[in-house]
Amino acid sequence: MSISRKDFFRQGLSSLGKAALDIAGTLKEHLPVLPVVAPQGTPPSSEPRLDMVAEAFNDRCLARSNSCSACVESCKPQAIKLNPGVGIRINPQFCNGCGNCEYVCPVEPKAVLLVPRQQT
Repeated sequence: MSISRKDFFRQGLSSLGKAALDIAGTLKEHLPVLPVVAPQGTPPSSEPRLDMVAEAFNDRCLARSNSCSACVESCKPQAIKLNPGVGIRINPQFCNGCGNCEYVCPVEPKAVLLVPRQQT
């Protein structure tokens, strides 16, 4: 039997791909089904609460190390800015106290919380 070099490599790569798919299928059958976990707490009403303001706790913020930007993306008044390597910075003048940032924060305890606004 005579086979060209090109056909030899084509068959080899094809059989390698089939083997990889077989292994992946076998592994997939044995993986446990994990439940989908919804965020904790009740969703915010998105209504402005001028008596509250968001406060950042950058010691537990994921934005310091892996560029999590969940709170930045959820902030409609754009009061939250991302400082790579540091965390987040919140401008209290823009914050309307809606609570979206606290709700979407993926860490526990939360890295951004609503606190009563300081009266000046």
